[in-house]
Amino acid sequence: MLTRQRKSEILAQLQRDGQVISKELSETFGVSEDTIRRDLRELSSEGLLQRVHGGALPASPAVADFAHRQSIESVTKRAIAGVAAKMVTHGQVVILDGGTTAVEMARQLPKELVTTVVTHSPSIAVELVGHPKIEVILIGGKLFKHSIVTVGAAAIEALSHIRADVYFMGVTGVHASAGLSTGDLEEAYMKRALAAHAAETVVLASSDKLNAASQYMIGDLTLASTIIVEKSTDVSLTNPLAAAGVTIISA
Repeated sequence: MLTRQRKSEILAQLQRDGQVISKELSETFGVSEDTIRRDLRELSSEGLLQRVHGGALPASPAVADFAHRQSIESVTKRAIAGVAAKMVTHGQVVILDGGTTAVEMARQLPKELVTTVVTHSPSIAVELVGHPKIEVILIGGKLFKHSIVTVGAAAIEALSHIRADVYFMGVTGVHASAGLSTGDLEEAYMKRALAAHAAETVVLASSDKLNAASQYMIGDLTLASTIIVEKSTDVSLTNPLAAAGVTIISA
């Protein structure tokens, strides 16, 4: 079998099964594990999969920068954001992540809502200027321009005196065994710190982020108490998450 054909078969199996194991691939194709590892490296460099110990997982397609993602109108995004916005109640302290779905969530918060929103996203802060009863605490730090959020030691230090009721997290990958992940190391640290300062974490995840992984792990799946997904999401994607003890809400 040609290398090109073998790679095509690997991707087909990955799409079908949600993961591939190097040892099993080696036996299936009758080649060495070194050959399989080379195939996986090359496919990973093309962004077609995410290598993990012993094999590979589907790569998250959610890698475009904020400006590109913001230009894409999405009924799904609005639906997920709407369900999340209804979860916020008067008097809470809420941490709101960066990202286009989170911006849409901020937009859908009721004008009469009396609450405090903590965010490291200037975009969220600006969106909430028109909500007169929402107090906004903007966390400073180094600006990560790809996602328009602050990251780094200064941002994490600013969290030290905050104890929130709930954190609404954006991710690029949600996987039953690989956990929650994102495409930038400093963002991963920041998201983990935000989760540590909230009583519960709610993940906002469109179906393209489910059963997928990115390079940097935020934490185990159980870091989230709830995941909000689009209504049309196939149960084959959500059942493994629910089996891990996470509440799934369809928007």
